[in-house]
Amino acid sequence: MRSVLRCHPRHTRGFSRRQVQQVTALAPAQEWWSPEEIAASGLPDVPGTRRGVAAKIGAEDWRARPGLARRRAGKGGGWEYSWRLLPDRAKRKLLMAATAPAVPERPARSAQWAWFEGLSAVVKDKARRRLVIVQQVEALEATFGRDMAVAHAARDSGQGKRTIWSWLAMVEGVRADDRLAYLAPRHTAQGHKRATRDCDPLFFDALKAGYLRLGEPCFTDSYRDAMKLAHAEGWDTLPERTMRRRLDAAVSEPTQILMRKGYEALKRTYPPQKRDKSCLHALQAICGDFHKADVFVAWPGPKGQPPTILRPQLCVFQDIYSGKVLSWRVDVSANSACVLLTVGDLIEDWGIPDEVLLDNGREFAAKAVTGGAPTRFRFKVRQDDVPGLFTSLGCKIHWATPYSGQSKTIERAFRDWAQRIWRDVRFQGAYTGPGPEAKPEDYGSRAIPLQTFLDVVAERIAEHNAMAGRRSEVAYGRSFDQVFAESYATVPIRKVTDEQRRFLLLGAEGLRADAKTGQISFMGNDYWVPRCWEIAGQRVVVRFDPADLHAGVHVYWQDGRYFGHVACRDPVGFFSMEGATELARARSAYRKAAQVEAAAHRRMTATELGSALSALAPPEAAPPDAKVVRPIFGKSTSVQDAAPSPAGAVEGVVVRLAVAEQAAPDDSPRALFRRALDLEQATLRGEIITAEQARWLAGYQMHPDYVAERLLWDLTGDDMFG
Repeated sequence: MRSVLRCHPRHTRGFSRRQVQQVTALAPAQEWWSPEEIAASGLPDVPGTRRGVAAKIGAEDWRARPGLARRRAGKGGGWEYSWRLLPDRAKRKLLMAATAPAVPERPARSAQWAWFEGLSAVVKDKARRRLVIVQQVEALEATFGRDMAVAHAARDSGQGKRTIWSWLAMVEGVRADDRLAYLAPRHTAQGHKRATRDCDPLFFDALKAGYLRLGEPCFTDSYRDAMKLAHAEGWDTLPERTMRRRLDAAVSEPTQILMRKGYEALKRTYPPQKRDKSCLHALQAICGDFHKADVFVAWPGPKGQPPTILRPQLCVFQDIYSGKVLSWRVDVSANSACVLLTVGDLIEDWGIPDEVLLDNGREFAAKAVTGGAPTRFRFKVRQDDVPGLFTSLGCKIHWATPYSGQSKTIERAFRDWAQRIWRDVRFQGAYTGPGPEAKPEDYGSRAIPLQTFLDVVAERIAEHNAMAGRRSEVAYGRSFDQVFAESYATVPIRKVTDEQRRFLLLGAEGLRADAKTGQISFMGNDYWVPRCWEIAGQRVVVRFDPADLHAGVHVYWQDGRYFGHVACRDPVGFFSMEGATELARARSAYRKAAQVEAAAHRRMTATELGSALSALAPPEAAPPDAKVVRPIFGKSTSVQDAAPSPAGAVEGVVVRLAVAEQAAPDDSPRALFRRALDLEQATLRGEIITAEQARWLAGYQMHPDYVAERLLWDLTGDDMFG
């Protein structure tokens, strides 16, 4: 057949040169055919019935053709015939089917559009131009026919007719609204894919163990360490740049930040949540926090003592809706007493808020401030805890996220104060700078008097509230004062009563009165009135002025009923509360997801990598021999002559042992035993030997040579040394 195709051009009619080459080199998928299969094939010039096929086989004597007919193996027997015995047209069709390229299966509609959405704008523009030309062909087809329509479209667009025909084939049977996705050029979108070589997974694990760890090691150093291990273990490796691309593709950026920089760095990559303040009104919610001034202040000390130079703490409460600072106080440290005084100013001047957003520090979580709050997790919680100030006034308490300035609206005001208050010209020389790395040249050259500091801060905070041009979602160019005043005049405000004032400016503490007299002992003072027999042995609530404990205390029953005022009998003390720390809380779900991914990549720990590298380290060189001999001074040349004097026992034994070592420099068993015997006798006489000699003696006493020499010496005594 192959020779016939080469010699007779009529057999290659309709074939291209490339197809002829393929025909001479290929064969149909099915070599042998039974008469039934030939009849059912539908090939041209082939009978369609088994009887017709049998008649053709007998007429052309197919069974007499050697190598082209054979008996069929298997049950039933019969004959099979090669495809080469079929008519020429039938053979041509079989060969054309064998050489025809496989028609790719058209993807589903949803998958095609999903693929189209991932293409670049340039590729999408090409698909749109193709669609316009296809629509032009369809518009002209009704008048001129498809051939003429394709010719006109090719002339107008500058495209080849065969190209336009291929576009029409691409959208054959496709809905009109889906044609754009199917006309996109795939060869441009897919690009050229090169075969990539992969590295050993163990090498990749070692690289990640060295690079993905806290301390942010250099990638080059981590790659170099992994290469050392790879050379020793015979792992397949890749170049450094390639491995960097592989690692960036395998490990996401948040996971790399978590494993190399820690949780706080990962937290900064998560966008903060924006909250709408327009749904609030004035004094509905307030935010409180402490802020350390960036100014040195001369704080007055006790009478007769010089002032203390320090950076005072400001306790500030702000209205969340308007942003106005409602009250503030200054103290030497962040403490709950300062919080109570600041809240007292706020409630006395403006009213009782509905909700309170507080920092998570111990000064706000103190029992005097928020005792009894269900979400308070500071200090030990007891059933008989005294209700705190906000809890007693019915305020809903919210706790800010620890170590998260974005959770407190007041932090925005503190940032403004860093520029407008602490850098005030009247604080020149006392300004500390925003941090230790940004100290001014005149750092610490001056301290501001306390009264001057208070006057400047009051002036600047008033300016902060009155400054126009605010751009918040409720200000619209107005000041904080204007926004607060407008809302404050239209909403109901809860005002404080005379009874509630006792909860504002006075601290609270749960105490037990004396079981016999009813006297209350608190902060070094004793409080008693004749009525105190009613509270003898009972737990009571004491509210007091932290600045004046001698004025007496107000006593309440445990259930909140007012008992009365109890005078101080023996004033001896003064009160001051202090404390400043912050609470740590768990991260969000974006961090937990990054931890799970980090755990999946940490197949080899940094410790395991270090152990593997240590195993590859070269052996340490042997220490050099000592070349310097310590001189031995003295006239004695034997152990007996070197006996120490009573006043210098330590020096004497050192000299005698050194002489013994000089007299027996060899390492023979007898010489070593003599040295050990001298050390033992010196120890029995109460003399002191060096730590090095003691270690040598303990080790030598375990040696078999010592045991043998010791037995011989016990029998012969000093005679064994001649």
